[in-house]
Amino acid sequence: MSQIVDYDNKDLEKLSLYARNLRPMLRETLLDEDDIDLNSVVLSHYRLSKIRQQDINLKDKAETGVYLSPGDEIGTAKPKDKKEEFLSQIISRLNELFITDELTDKDLVNYAYTVRDKLSENALVMSQIANNTPEQAMLGDFPKAIDDAVMDSNDAHQNQMMQLLSDPAKAAGFARVVFDLLVQGK
Repeated sequence: MSQIVDYDNKDLEKLSLYARNLRPMLRETLLDEDDIDLNSVVLSHYRLSKIRQQDINLKDKAETGVYLSPGDEIGTAKPKDKKEEFLSQIISRLNELFITDELTDKDLVNYAYTVRDKLSENALVMSQIANNTPEQAMLGDFPKAIDDAVMDSNDAHQNQMMQLLSDPAKAAGFARVVFDLLVQGK
């Protein structure tokens, strides 16, 4: 196959990733369901049930002596943490973008951080971001750079995964690094 297809082609890699993620969403069998004929269905019985009943007070407050108690906890709300609020907005936006059935919020955020870090290695794009408005930066090299960052981060993760799975010593060393990170994060 390598004589026919150039495996060092980013477009082919993108197509492969797209097809790999599209396949589970496609149905392999057609469901031939019969239409249900509702012409002969007749409603024969129905039931109404009382869920709740209460008296509504329609008299003037002065007559009944019942008043709404005033709020006394003015200004007790705690301000939201800016970082936490930003992360919740990011998670909300990522949930709208991705099919999140098998992804946790941390998966989504970590992936966005990975691509961000990979993109930050591109000095030209970082210069465009620093010197332009978001709209202008999106017209520059950013769209292509984001695609490249997604592909490059995938390549880096594949490379690391293969090294860890093929060498038990490296896997043990990596396990220790992750363990130390978890202990440090407590």
